[in-house]
Amino acid sequence: MHVTDIEVIPISHRLPDGQGLGDARGFGHDRATTLIRVDTDTGEVGWGEAFAPGSVIAPVVDEFFRDDVVGMDPFDVRRLAEESYTDPYHFGGSVFVQSALSGIDVALWDLVGKATGKPVHRLLGGTPRETLTAYASTMYFTEADRDIAAPIRDAVDEGFSAAKIKIGTGTDSDVERVRTARQLLGDDARLMVDINGNYRPRQAIRTAKAIEEFDITWMEEPVPPENLSGYREVKRGVDVPLAAGEAHYGRFEFKRLVDDRTVDVAQPNLGRCGGLSEASRIADLASTENVAVRPHVWNSAVGLAAAVQFAASVSDYPHTRHVPDPMLVEFDRSENPLRDEILKSPFDPTGGEVDVPQAPGLGVEIDEDAVERYRADN
Repeated sequence: MHVTDIEVIPISHRLPDGQGLGDARGFGHDRATTLIRVDTDTGEVGWGEAFAPGSVIAPVVDEFFRDDVVGMDPFDVRRLAEESYTDPYHFGGSVFVQSALSGIDVALWDLVGKATGKPVHRLLGGTPRETLTAYASTMYFTEADRDIAAPIRDAVDEGFSAAKIKIGTGTDSDVERVRTARQLLGDDARLMVDINGNYRPRQAIRTAKAIEEFDITWMEEPVPPENLSGYREVKRGVDVPLAAGEAHYGRFEFKRLVDDRTVDVAQPNLGRCGGLSEASRIADLASTENVAVRPHVWNSAVGLAAAVQFAASVSDYPHTRHVPDPMLVEFDRSENPLRDEILKSPFDPTGGEVDVPQAPGLGVEIDEDAVERYRADN
């Protein structure tokens, strides 16, 4: 088997005017990402996702990857991440190179799984898993007025026992949002908060201390991703576990987070971190230092499928028979047809669990008619 073509497919969906949603940094109206389709001489097709604009990913693929990947045996997938740092030199760590690499890498792993008849999580060395615990990513800041309790009630009605909410606009507001979520979820549910890097260290420390009584599983991106000294300051000043990774790319950035014990939870996004090859290396780095790994997911269904396969492969170290904190997979609960419509059998988080696909590769079947409907370059 060898690769005959790479197709870059930007897809997008625009929310109606007045219905924007987002985080402490502002509102957005567009859900957009880029699918990568890799064709082979056998007729088998692999799919991946580069979580970045297609207008940027297309020239990056052409400049840095196409000549090397066309003609490649998909089983050589792991060398791509290595070569992205060494050839071309100096460019490998950029977000757009890592995002393009991610999409291609995942598509190649999809092909390897299809060729061997195994799901990707088994190829990566994971133990057999049928399901994973899903957490609702919800309580976004919204352009339209909405009762902040409504999305948590919806999550509870769907059966979620874990949720992550947006905070980061001021300590008083943070406390109100966290208190509301905790009251509705109940004392036994896992509750995470996400500041999206909107605070300075002292602001993050103030909020962390104010919400500590609500038993927070982790505080995500308390300061901007590039502010490593700020992370260290927050870490020294709080007892709430810290998480980060959606805005970090490749194993070398994650190594700094892990080596410095900057975070308690590493969160690679499979559409940006370098793909499954780099994510598996990141997981090894993290487990070596006893740092938890929980994938970040705000992607299309393809990125979600990659995250589920990756999560199912991650070791429970240091746990054995008793796992006090199960692997958690983020499941965005906002409107997103790029998640819900481009698979012939979409993921269903009802009951607070997602099934781990056991079919070969990513284990999902792409609805190519739906992809065409949301294609952004038509």
